[in-house]
Amino acid sequence: MRIEKIKLENFRIYRGVNEIDLRSNSSKNISLIAGKNGYGKTTFLTSLIWCFYGKLMSQVEDKYKLDIRNSGGYDQYLKSLINRDTKLENKSSHMSVEIQLGDLLIPSVPCQTVTIKRTLNLESLKESIQILIDGDENELTKSVGYEVFINDFILPREIAKFFFFDAEKIVSLAEAKSKDELRSLSKAYSEVLGIKKYEELKRNLESLLKKLNRKGVSKVQKEKLEEYLKEELDLEKQISHNHDKQVEIDSYLTILQRKSDSLQEKLIREGNSITLDELKELKAKRDDLKVEAKSIKGDLKKLFDLIPLVLSGHHLDRLKAQLNKESKLNSVNANNRLIEKELKSFSDNIFKSISSSSLSQKVKTDIQEKISSELNKKLSTNGPNVNTGNILLEFSEQRHREFQAIYDNIKSSFLIQFNEIVKSEKINRALLSRTLNKIKQAEARKNNHLAKQFRTEKNQADTEIQNLVESKNQLIEEQGILKHKYANQKKVRVEYEKEFNLIETDKKKFSVTLKLLEKINVLVNKIKQEKKYSLQKSISLGLKKLMHKKDFISHVRVNIMDDVMDIDLLDTNDNIISKDTLSKGEQQLYATALLKALVDESGIKFPVFIDSPLQKFDKFHSKNIIQEFYPSVSNQVVLFPLLEKELSEKEFELLKPNLNKAFLITNVDGSSNLKGVKGDKLFNEFKKDKDVYAH
Repeated sequence: MRIEKIKLENFRIYRGVNEIDLRSNSSKNISLIAGKNGYGKTTFLTSLIWCFYGKLMSQVEDKYKLDIRNSGGYDQYLKSLINRDTKLENKSSHMSVEIQLGDLLIPSVPCQTVTIKRTLNLESLKESIQILIDGDENELTKSVGYEVFINDFILPREIAKFFFFDAEKIVSLAEAKSKDELRSLSKAYSEVLGIKKYEELKRNLESLLKKLNRKGVSKVQKEKLEEYLKEELDLEKQISHNHDKQVEIDSYLTILQRKSDSLQEKLIREGNSITLDELKELKAKRDDLKVEAKSIKGDLKKLFDLIPLVLSGHHLDRLKAQLNKESKLNSVNANNRLIEKELKSFSDNIFKSISSSSLSQKVKTDIQEKISSELNKKLSTNGPNVNTGNILLEFSEQRHREFQAIYDNIKSSFLIQFNEIVKSEKINRALLSRTLNKIKQAEARKNNHLAKQFRTEKNQADTEIQNLVESKNQLIEEQGILKHKYANQKKVRVEYEKEFNLIETDKKKFSVTLKLLEKINVLVNKIKQEKKYSLQKSISLGLKKLMHKKDFISHVRVNIMDDVMDIDLLDTNDNIISKDTLSKGEQQLYATALLKALVDESGIKFPVFIDSPLQKFDKFHSKNIIQEFYPSVSNQVVLFPLLEKELSEKEFELLKPNLNKAFLITNVDGSSNLKGVKGDKLFNEFKKDKDVYAH
């Protein structure tokens, strides 16, 4: 699939009609849309997301969700998209974005082009959408619905973030830590890798099982079941609402934290006690110490599992003594049984020999009695005198060895390890406190009126942060209670459904469906494992190509647990490299390698639009990205660089062999326009503007 044409009309800074043609007759796959800050590069990307998804654009990226919420809802957000001059002059009746697609494969519908046009009527503020296939309306788009058609036949919302993105913000892929963030990403991974359709089939089969199980129930059973289901649904809604409130708090926390950090820097500049470079060093040291503190806590957490055993004191020694005694008893019993067996076998052989001898019967009897008497004495001696004590624990040999290893660790190295961790924690805490005090002391000149204002605002922001953190902790606690209630409620409902009696035909359907569900579960797990190993390999190869630090990341491990997929970066010793310790540039490289791997593994051929490319990369990494990533990630790549900053002339020369078309965003009286330029003339045209270095 390719995007052939894009037409903007009165969309934000783009006044009137602006159209670009991205079609190409060559195999060159990279196009550039360049302009200065504030001229509309990010706006252009936003226009594409709006055209494809409308009010559902909030499901593509958290950025759009936050923008819509800050605007006061989607209707108010739409008003903010209208070109300001058009709104004031009232000369146009609508705002629209139109995208023409080519090389698009729609099942059972052969076509050359598909055109999507989303329009906002400026008088009624009503939004509408039109989809044309080869210039005409099609019954398929109407029957399934325009939004469903775009999501199912063009580009699903869940994976749009992998094809339309801000290169600086895509590091969110590397920063995801919470279960919800990882689960959200995993859904997108499943969509890209083609796993989602099998999981949907699995859910449909599970739903069918439920329907079959509920057929033929009595009126009383039905009413009770509906009551259970209503309670479940209410709990689901409460859990969802709680989750939404947590996400909202997280968004505000991010904004407030940035505000607090910004005010802190302003305070230090007003204090004039240290230079900005010294401030950066202090902040870097503070961040390193915080990372070290997390690592120390992690090490301490590993020892917590052993602390109950350490505190048990002499009881642990008693447990060891009992286990040793039982081990000896088991060994002795085994030996006694073996001796008894051997002695009986030996005596039986002697008795047989005596019986077949020519001795008199009396002599034979005397010999046998004496042998039996001696044998019984021997067995009696090996038994009670040795087998003293009771078997209480019945540990297997394997479990006994595992306990012995833990016991040896506690008695030998545990105390040393614990003392070392405590010592490290004290040193870390002291250094962190000292560093924070230095930053705080930089807020000198307390009589400075501006510094006082900054300090007041910072205190207010910090107080809000603290209140929000407390609110979130309360929500997390409530969420735990709600989930526990929901699990219990679901268990009660499932147990109740087991009492239903299925009619004969439904029993057969139920049995067949159950077998299908088992097979699909096996298939889904097999596909996940196959994708897991191929994805590991692809990400690892991508990182090795893009990074100039050799063997920094030795290999990659993909972890799949239930519905969550997480990715670990490993060094040469198989230790996990925390993504927090990566620089922003390295995080962006990781995200870039992940995107490339996902695209390669999915086989999806969709255009990639990248805002702010190369911003966090040095010249070595930029060269790798230009030569290794852009030419191969897609058949159509559109970049929105800030020339001279995100794309230098030297880097442009590296990109030229794959350059398809170039466009320059110009701005006159606050309105931007798109102008096509020859690829080799791009920088010349850009430099004609006397304010080329204005940012």
